[in-house]
Amino acid sequence: MRRRSFLRSGMLSGMALGFGSSTTAQPDWRSKGFDASDITTLQGRMKAGNLSSVKLVKECLDRIGAIDRSGPKINSVIELNPDAVDIAASLDAERKAGRVRGPLHGIPVLVKDNINTGDRMQTTAGSLALAGNIASSDAFIVERLRAAGAVILGKTNLSEWANFRSNRSTSGWSSRGGQTKNPHILPRNPSGSSSGSGAAVAAGLCPVAVGTETDGSIISPSSHCGIVGLKPTVGLLSRSGIIPISQTQDTAGPMSRTVRDAAILLTALAGVDPLDQATQASQGKGAADYTSFLTPDALRGRRIGYEKRHLTGSHLVVPLYEKAIADLRAQGAEMVEVDFLKLMATHSAGEITVLTYEFKDGVDRYLSSARAKVKSLAEVIRYNSAHAAEVMPWFRQELLENCQAKGGLDSKEYKEALQRSTGAGATIVDFLKAQRLDAIVGVSSGPAGFTDHLNGGYGTGFSFSQPAAMAGFPHVTVPMGFVYDLPVGLSFMGAAWQEGLLLGMAHAYEQATRHIRPPRFLPS
Repeated sequence: MRRRSFLRSGMLSGMALGFGSSTTAQPDWRSKGFDASDITTLQGRMKAGNLSSVKLVKECLDRIGAIDRSGPKINSVIELNPDAVDIAASLDAERKAGRVRGPLHGIPVLVKDNINTGDRMQTTAGSLALAGNIASSDAFIVERLRAAGAVILGKTNLSEWANFRSNRSTSGWSSRGGQTKNPHILPRNPSGSSSGSGAAVAAGLCPVAVGTETDGSIISPSSHCGIVGLKPTVGLLSRSGIIPISQTQDTAGPMSRTVRDAAILLTALAGVDPLDQATQASQGKGAADYTSFLTPDALRGRRIGYEKRHLTGSHLVVPLYEKAIADLRAQGAEMVEVDFLKLMATHSAGEITVLTYEFKDGVDRYLSSARAKVKSLAEVIRYNSAHAAEVMPWFRQELLENCQAKGGLDSKEYKEALQRSTGAGATIVDFLKAQRLDAIVGVSSGPAGFTDHLNGGYGTGFSFSQPAAMAGFPHVTVPMGFVYDLPVGLSFMGAAWQEGLLLGMAHAYEQATRHIRPPRFLPS
């Protein structure tokens, strides 16, 4: 969750990447090993017999060693799966025997370090207080990945506690994992809280990754790192086995270099889980294959609202947005100017109150059955205080303390705030119907600011994450262009269960514009 932007502004806030393609000589770590093709291309090569899952996993591991651990040291991977090569070998054996589970068979996937994996890796949300927490079983979405034939390559770093620890935290920093860098310009921030997932995908350390979002934590790092990110409808993906913030807003989601890869990953992740009641609502609402929506003419005849407030601001960002609107129109969409964010402002006041209550309740429930040395939020706070030099060298834990001071979910304050916040869904549905809109677009976020441990994170003038987050509605970001070497994303959001529609429109825009490009790992 991009909690910094909330506190400062009132808002919680198919291309193979040829890393050696520059006309100037590149250091070895720029081109070492990894073929950053999309999933479909990788599957084609494995089917043809000129690539194996073992080879692909080893190339990913080599690239992590060359780029994440050394070279530019983007520090996006917090832990590697010691069994990844063996898992890949077993999947290669299945392929040789004639069994291919689907498009993710043998594909390496990184998952955020707040998602349980029932293996030898830890699940810590980046917190030293949870170091040593080895889950007894997989999160439901990890079960889905393994069943689909994916190789869990490792865990990605994140903003500690999904950026819900302090009022002046720095995105991409955790006490266990340190600071993740933006692979485009290294001193710039990758945003959060799915910082490691965004940076790793952008840098070509893995084909795809899984992030989580409460408000902006998939969309913002995807925009800042120049990749595709999808926050699904709450309930399409299970949250069981994921360290929580909010039972009303949390969801996992795909992060990838192409919309098609996001659709493939979403198809594998979605499913009804008896341990997450919210997923019951998804029965009959999801799609058997989200790639079926990816047609060249998906924008033709669509009526799309574009946020008028994003037509003012940075003289570097606004032209990218204006060009995106023109590109959507050129692809056959009817574009309508709307003042959507003004309408949604009345719902924002209740969000932070809802999250503080739900965080305490959710974390206490998660820790009560976890294999961690702390068993409650109160114990986390005490641990952090006792180990302040390691855990809190830059910022404190006042958000954790605020949550601990709250009562239960039967509190009048919580219920009133929840009503204000979740009312966003009805407002959005009414607005879409009144304006006869299929979707609304806006600038996902501004270009990345500098990483600043002294002053904490700060906004960059644009944000579009809050309405869909509060409503629990789907939201897709796709690269829209660059401000110098810093990427900026274009957001598509719509009504609940409309992931297929949004992915189709985002794919048509992506194919018409092709703004994604490999990072240059610039030192300044």
